[in-house]
Amino acid sequence: MELYQLKTFVAIAKEGSLTRAAERVFTSAPAVSAQLKALEDELGVKLFERTPKGMSPTEAGHSLLEEAERTLASASRMRSAADQLRGAAQGVVRFGTVVDPVALRLGDVLVKLAERHPQVTLQLKQGLSYETLSGVQRGELDCAYVLSDSEQVEGLELNRLGAVDLVVALPPPVAQAHPELSLDELVNLPWVGTPPSCILRAHLEKLFAGAGREYRQGRTADGESAIRSMVASGMGAGLMRQDQAEQGERNGELAIWKGWRSHTWLCWIAPSGGRRAVAVDAVRSAVLEAWG
Repeated sequence: MELYQLKTFVAIAKEGSLTRAAERVFTSAPAVSAQLKALEDELGVKLFERTPKGMSPTEAGHSLLEEAERTLASASRMRSAADQLRGAAQGVVRFGTVVDPVALRLGDVLVKLAERHPQVTLQLKQGLSYETLSGVQRGELDCAYVLSDSEQVEGLELNRLGAVDLVVALPPPVAQAHPELSLDELVNLPWVGTPPSCILRAHLEKLFAGAGREYRQGRTADGESAIRSMVASGMGAGLMRQDQAEQGERNGELAIWKGWRSHTWLCWIAPSGGRRAVAVDAVRSAVLEAWG
């Protein structure tokens, strides 16, 4: 029995599809199918049933999945312990990012890593906060920046780096036509929202609740740049980071409504200490130092 077979087993169980599992373990679907068959032959049990919805674990598969995950976690801890003994920080760290690199101080992080740990390479993947958080929880990312109101997340280390102010951005014609816009008038405007799992959506719902209204999803943007361009084009009001909104206001793209402000936190997250590689600890040190 090989560790890669167990990784494939877990990937199929998580994804419910040979094709998606293959993408997760960076190989082909035929290779995943062959690894699964070899593992089933060695164990002497059938691990999955093929259904119209994909691959579904059998009763035996469900029973053995937890053992497979424990075995993989133990192997990861052993590698980390060996790295600690060598004092080595090396390898590729899959780092989830949100918003723009300047706001994240990524330049400072990269410089510090290059100076102290030249054998550590960052593989950056940008996404919304809920995407990067889920990526770390699923083991698809080693660490990530997230925007979050939470002080802790089960199973993860969370470090708050700095507060992020949020404001309401309006299309300039709306702001000019309604210089004394009230909250009741504001919530009646067309809005550009974000997906339900996004932290900006949570604050938008609180804004509406403050007016005794429920936010009903309409136009939706999948990131800050999309919100900014949609507001600028007159499609509706939207929530944005204050620094981005101020830049847009200076450029004449939008106007900030003065009647509301909120904040969330930029955080760095990773699996708790014993479950991660030395290279991730090197990234942690660089991030925390860059943020003072």
